[in-house]
Amino acid sequence: MGAYLRALRALVLLAGFYLLGLVLIGILAGIDWLMITRTDTGALTSKIILVSVVLSIPIVRGMFMLRTPKPDPMPGVRVTEQDEPRLWAAVRELAEQIGTRAPDEIVLVDDVNAAVSEEARLLGLLGGKRTLYLGLPLMTGLDETQLRAVLGHELGHYSNSDTRMMPLIVRGRAQLIRTIAHFHERADNKVAKEAAKQEKAAEKRLAKGKKAKEVDTSGVGLTYRAMARIYTAYGKFYLRATRSTSRRQEFAADLAATRICGRDAYAAALRELNVLSPAHEFYMSSYATLGVGAGLLPPPGQVFGGFGALLDARAEELDAMREDLPTEPPSPYDSHPPLAERVARIEALPDDGLPASSARPSLGLLSDPVAAFTALEREVLTPEALALPRVDWEDLVHRSMSQYVAQGAEDIRTALTAEGTDGSLPALLDAIDADPAVLWRLAEHFPKSDEAKAATGRAAREFARPAVRRALNQLVTVELTACGTARWQLSWSESAYVRYPADGFAEQLTLALDAAVADRPDTEPLRKLVLAS
Repeated sequence: MGAYLRALRALVLLAGFYLLGLVLIGILAGIDWLMITRTDTGALTSKIILVSVVLSIPIVRGMFMLRTPKPDPMPGVRVTEQDEPRLWAAVRELAEQIGTRAPDEIVLVDDVNAAVSEEARLLGLLGGKRTLYLGLPLMTGLDETQLRAVLGHELGHYSNSDTRMMPLIVRGRAQLIRTIAHFHERADNKVAKEAAKQEKAAEKRLAKGKKAKEVDTSGVGLTYRAMARIYTAYGKFYLRATRSTSRRQEFAADLAATRICGRDAYAAALRELNVLSPAHEFYMSSYATLGVGAGLLPPPGQVFGGFGALLDARAEELDAMREDLPTEPPSPYDSHPPLAERVARIEALPDDGLPASSARPSLGLLSDPVAAFTALEREVLTPEALALPRVDWEDLVHRSMSQYVAQGAEDIRTALTAEGTDGSLPALLDAIDADPAVLWRLAEHFPKSDEAKAATGRAAREFARPAVRRALNQLVTVELTACGTARWQLSWSESAYVRYPADGFAEQLTLALDAAVADRPDTEPLRKLVLAS
């Protein structure tokens, strides 16, 4: 389908939104006319006309009175040819091979993604300013050959005029969503008003000693929700219609990338994307932002730049994900076909003899990757985040985990305080020696499952024992890290762990904890191991 036909289709779909509004207004006007021309007009006619007018307001607003807002520009670092000559040269070379005009600007962003946009004019028939968004985390995980294949795909959207159609499609989606939201908002407001009215009436009846009716808002706002369902039905049709076009565009861009960069390179890049997105989410939540709760950030450039260390350390773990491709899209309205289908189509093409990978990392296209990561932090992070102290990874992990474990130990400290102690580890051990039953009383302060709540006698102790042991272990860890005997250790291949002072210490600690929470508690091994350290 050519650019003009696709523009016409997008325009027809958008016109359908306006046509639907006109039809609904016509139906409402027709109902009003029938009521007015009746000989027995009265209060019912007035009420129906009022309802028609009220229902027409969101329709008119959606059609004519709501401008489609321009999307906010994606935050990132705009780089010129003087800033990044090698990157620009690669993009221009790919654009020439694709047979399209190169982007007017390149923006480095913080996502595992590459995307293109175009400020098209005249309903998408005339091109405009082109922008390529390129994620530094994506570059971190791809070699140069794979990155070229991904960029070839994005530039293929330009050659197919895909980006010109987006303003029309986005406008239709935005107006549908907002019109539906207006109807739901009005329905919710009507329900809230009716509920408040009934609650007030119920309070008056109760004040007079009478039985109050239950609040019942069923049926309230029904007409608004019915109108919302009509627009929702058209919205689903609209999304499915535009989805089919979008998916054909994705397949066409895949073929363009394969043609210039090679079958194996592009298939490998798609498989890598399946790995990089979840890996980056895990990195950001478990590493990059680990210290935020403790008021810390990694060294400059490492908030996003540390992602490579995780990928290197977990290479074997990620290998399986490269083969396990999703066969279904995240949503039936997703514009992209399932990844497994795309890869299968590419790998079914004849072998072109081009390499699947390169020894050169794609970050080598940047003049100074560390400076790029640092500049990206300044553009993406909030001023509050940028003001946080920066520490090296080892110190960040130790200080953050120490604080989090100390916070987690507050539950047992509170329980110990209720037992009349100062909440410290020595105080707990003394309390156990004085009265072993204190262990099971402490467990009453911790959350319990329904099964644990119902248990009695020995069964109750068996449910309580793990919780008490876990809390005791937290106090021990706080004690050891506070005095410097133990330290939290960074690991890129697994979770952070406590490094104890000597070999065999962890095994001894396990035995000592078991002894302290036994049916006949023995605190001596724990005293010797921890308090004497």
